[in-house]
Amino acid sequence: MTHCSSFLDKLRQRGYRITPQREMIVDAIAHSDHHMTAEEIFSTIHMHSKALNLATVYRTLDLLVDVGLVSRADLGNGRIMYTSDQHGLHLHLVCRQCGGVVGADSSLLASIEEQLHASYGFTADLHHLCISGLCKSCQNHQKS
Repeated sequence: MTHCSSFLDKLRQRGYRITPQREMIVDAIAHSDHHMTAEEIFSTIHMHSKALNLATVYRTLDLLVDVGLVSRADLGNGRIMYTSDQHGLHLHLVCRQCGGVVGADSSLLASIEEQLHASYGFTADLHHLCISGLCKSCQNHQKS
């Protein structure tokens, strides 16, 4: 079963109707090898079909996030990115000065997750996490 089909099956199992627009959005996300903004998803689909508007893309993305099939991450400066759960656990370090984004080793999250659970009984959703700060280059420029 393809990733797209499994998304659609999960939505059906939860009682959601599969409209052509939802199917196109799921297809775009499931077949993407990178994070995408809602606008990029819209543009990708709009090249092939005009039967879609940006509001539908946002509503569908909200639904997919709510049911846990897609994660949303704020990369700063209004850049909200979406990715399917196929990308697995991942961590982004986002420089608040230059806007650079670096993927970091997601194993760093294991100890945070354990500590939050042990200390607070809290189960954190760390599937797709962004941490903002200053990259090495921007720190060096500030010191100069």
